[in-house]
Amino acid sequence: MQTKANNLLASLLSNQTESIRDPLWKDIHLSHQMKRVFSVPCVQKLGRIKQLGPTFHLYPGAVHTRLDHSLGVYHVSLQILVGLLKHDQRSNRETPFTEEGMQTFLCASLLHDIGHFPYAHSLKELPLLSHEEIAGNLVEGDEHLRREIIDTGLNPAWVAAIIDEKRPTHDQEIELYRRLLSGTLDPDKLDYLNRDAFFCGVPYGMQDVSYITDKLVVAEKKIALLEQALGSVEHLLFSKYLMYRNVYWHKTTRSATAMIKKAVLLSLHDQHLKAEQLYTLDDEQFSLLGQTLSPLFGMVRDNQLYPCRYEKPFDQETPKESRLLDLRDRTRFEEELAERLGVPAHHLIIDIPEPISFESDIPILTEAGSLSSFSHLDQIFSHDIGRVFTKSLRKFRIFTHPSITAEDLEAVLES
Repeated sequence: MQTKANNLLASLLSNQTESIRDPLWKDIHLSHQMKRVFSVPCVQKLGRIKQLGPTFHLYPGAVHTRLDHSLGVYHVSLQILVGLLKHDQRSNRETPFTEEGMQTFLCASLLHDIGHFPYAHSLKELPLLSHEEIAGNLVEGDEHLRREIIDTGLNPAWVAAIIDEKRPTHDQEIELYRRLLSGTLDPDKLDYLNRDAFFCGVPYGMQDVSYITDKLVVAEKKIALLEQALGSVEHLLFSKYLMYRNVYWHKTTRSATAMIKKAVLLSLHDQHLKAEQLYTLDDEQFSLLGQTLSPLFGMVRDNQLYPCRYEKPFDQETPKESRLLDLRDRTRFEEELAERLGVPAHHLIIDIPEPISFESDIPILTEAGSLSSFSHLDQIFSHDIGRVFTKSLRKFRIFTHPSITAEDLEAVLES
């Protein structure tokens, strides 16, 4: 019998004495100390930031928040740890986990999104800090949060190191938790696909989470999946494709996010807005500030979105299109088109989604007891399938003010 795994499992479960009701996972259990961390103001701010930004204009139920999601990630992380410890019990293997390490990982799971500000994912191309870096800075720099973390008996620097992978570490346990928090079958993805599908009212993102968490193991110091659960990865990748097609990259969502990105970019360029101003804002503060900067903010708030006047599959192999991946070249081309149309620069926006991957690098523990790769064992998902999915999703679109017709735009594109 694996005594260490038994003791860790008993301690882990006995600490979860508090309960918060969640519409997706029902009762989420956490420790008294972790609930105090959850109650810190910089964490509670996430309850005022919609998880899917403007997507509620398309799916009115999509008003869930990053606070909901953070609790969900904590919940799934706990289930993953329980599953891994039970597997160590059954196999009588020496577990790589420590009690302090597990609690640090759970704290990082709860706090992984505290660096988010409104539209953070949509603004990745802009010269802004990543939400992971902001989160790490908050964990160590927000005095209230830092004090609560220390009071739980944890080291804020270790929590920050799990969240922000750019922070240097040589600790193998921290590196293991990083792979748990940011991997193919990570708790972040397992929560947001299910949660986003639930609140949008679509079936595409739902995963068999309890089955997945029961089939994850640690093998050769890596997080691996038992071979019998290969279908879970296929399901997740298909779900990811369908959620991007129907929710995340739907042209209505892309119009709203492109308008906001354009407004922020112009405001930063004109120095009417400083990057640091964005990092502490919630949705309402972002909207109020934005309306003093650009009419685009108010239009998105009121669901007066630019229609798509031009659309084609994005072809990165075409030099004319690939150069537009550079934001400066894209902005110059937008200005050229707007000038030819005789309209203000913000009346025309080119939208090219960021690259998306459908590769899966999760190791698979075969029935023979050896590690193999998902791509080697799986008969459905290949590199070609991943490229087909990406190509079908990634569209080159031009959104314009309603006063500009498709014929007007086509004329200047051909000139």
